Amino acid sequence: MKKLIVIFSVLFAMLLFVASCNRGTEQSSGRKFGYTAMTMNNPFFLTISESIKSELEKNGDTLIVLDPQLDQAKQISQVEDMIAQGIELLFLNPVDWQGVKPALDAAKAAGIPIVNFDADVYDTDLVDAIVISDNYQAGYLCGEDLAKRMPNGGKLAIIEHAVAKSVLDRIRGFYDGLGAVSNKFELVSRQDGLGQLEITLPIAENILQANPDVQVFFGGNDPIALGIVAALKAANKTGVLVYGVDGSPEIKASIKNGEATATGAQSPINIGKKSVEVAYKILNKEPIEKNISVETALIDQSNVDQYGIDGWQ
Repeated sequence: MKKLIVIFSVLFAMLLFVASCNRGTEQSSGRKFGYTAMTMNNPFFLTISESIKSELEKNGDTLIVLDPQLDQAKQISQVEDMIAQGIELLFLNPVDWQGVKPALDAAKAAGIPIVNFDADVYDTDLVDAIVISDNYQAGYLCGEDLAKRMPNGGKLAIIEHAVAKSVLDRIRGFYDGLGAVSNKFELVSRQDGLGQLEITLPIAENILQANPDVQVFFGGNDPIALGIVAALKAANKTGVLVYGVDGSPEIKASIKNGEATATGAQSPINIGKKSVEVAYKILNKEPIEKNISVETALIDQSNVDQYGIDGWQ
């Protein structure tokens, strides 16, 4: 009887051990991915990270998200940290499209593939795929709309994000969209709002004080455009056209109530999904198209209800 008890005890212990090993295998079987965007103080990048995370979790995989807070040196350090944590692939949006190169080099040296999203890096040979909105098109749509509204031109101010390639492409597209009337617009000011509402607000206020007759603002993204709207409201100034790019719920609400004019809308949800789709193909050694473009659309008062103001498209 004692021998049977001992045998059953040993068998039970072995079963527990095997079950424990299996659980450990299940917990560690998921792939680990890294995510870094120029700042998480922007709902656009937060939505992309949530979209990516949601897609990865369907396969039992995890996402490490770190925020460099517009500090390129910090982003480089964080990428090195994620590599040390054992990520298999990095989703990256650069703080500075040229200054990010040491982070790309570090990933390359570690054999970590990179999916570059939203804004392309300068050294595109160091990334495996580029998933971005058609930023040129987003700016073009805004310029085209302005040309129709103000065919005789006027005084224009631009607030940009000078180290973001995506914003530079939008501004280039904006001028091309103006077409034949581009020379009828007088650029009274072009300044850097770093893509942030709180930084843009005092800049826009200063522009308004120096140029009280400015007729239109083009913001490099929606947070910039919202900072411009806030400055106009503080100055109790109406009738100034305000363009942005992103298609955020906040700018759509501002367009609906007549404070902003239009936005070249992106889809951060689709950017996230496309990024994950190509990431798995890279890891599975499947053929990919390196440059993947996500279409944009113009949202103004005529169609804002179609897109809705409660979330991203």
